[in-house]
Amino acid sequence: MRTATLTDQSYHSSIVVNENAMEAYSKISRVNEWWAANCEGSAKNLGDAFKVTFGETFVTFKITEATPGKKVTWLVTDSWLPWQKDKTEWTGTEVVFEISEEGDSTKIGMTHLGLTPEVECFENCQTGWNHYINRSLVKFMNEGQGVLQKGQ
Repeated sequence: MRTATLTDQSYHSSIVVNENAMEAYSKISRVNEWWAANCEGSAKNLGDAFKVTFGETFVTFKITEATPGKKVTWLVTDSWLPWQKDKTEWTGTEVVFEISEEGDSTKIGMTHLGLTPEVECFENCQTGWNHYINRSLVKFMNEGQGVLQKGQ
């Protein structure tokens, strides 16, 4: 298992959306509407497990921390990234969403702990997360529909 802290160089992005913290938390769990059209399982509650699939690529998560309106942590329990030398590079990493209300808006900070510049997929995965967090999740939060990639 990879270990990381919030102070390392793990991928991080912050967005501000026009939702309250509880609604933002709820919408993050609707993974199939902003990230992966092919999503099995549930991403709503502590202990839930879900799997996202993009062609041959898949990632399985378990929710290990869930504080509604504040924070949710997804632990990667299994992964298969066929284009990588280390095809299970994401396994053991964590995706952490931290949510806070700021006036009439809500700030969402997303950190992928363990996705650092030293790992093989950093550049490609950073590009992917930038699209899904900064574009698709924002659009889903503000307009009700995310921007999924073609072929999903």
